[in-house]
Amino acid sequence: MMAMLRVTAKIVIPDDEIEIRQIRSQGSGGQNVNKVSTAVQLFFDARASASLPEEVKARLQEMRDQRITADGVVVIKSQEHRTREKNLQAARARLRDLVKAAATVPKKRKPTRPTKGSKERRLDAKTERGRTKSLRGKVDW
Repeated sequence: MMAMLRVTAKIVIPDDEIEIRQIRSQGSGGQNVNKVSTAVQLFFDARASASLPEEVKARLQEMRDQRITADGVVVIKSQEHRTREKNLQAARARLRDLVKAAATVPKKRKPTRPTKGSKERRLDAKTERGRTKSLRGKVDW
């Protein structure tokens, strides 16, 4: 098995923080469907993890992702491949991508003001719209 999951140059998740369970895949299958557990469920307790910095833990918890429970446990299920090894690799890759997304610091928004030209265009459009509506008045015979 793999020893550690490298997320970034500074963040490495050791395998003892990741729990793997083999489960049976859903859906139709062939002769092996009721005998072989090829699907993989990966559990990673982000709150209890010693390998993640506190700010990454906080961003992970703030993410609106259905794979993260209220307790801070990341649950990833992989069943798209026919072998357990490929499903395990896919689940680990998804965990790496999720933690990497939480590790990137979001850019701070710089508030801007509308330009003079955009103000003028908006006022011109309002004037034109008012002119169009004024022409819809009652017709005198």
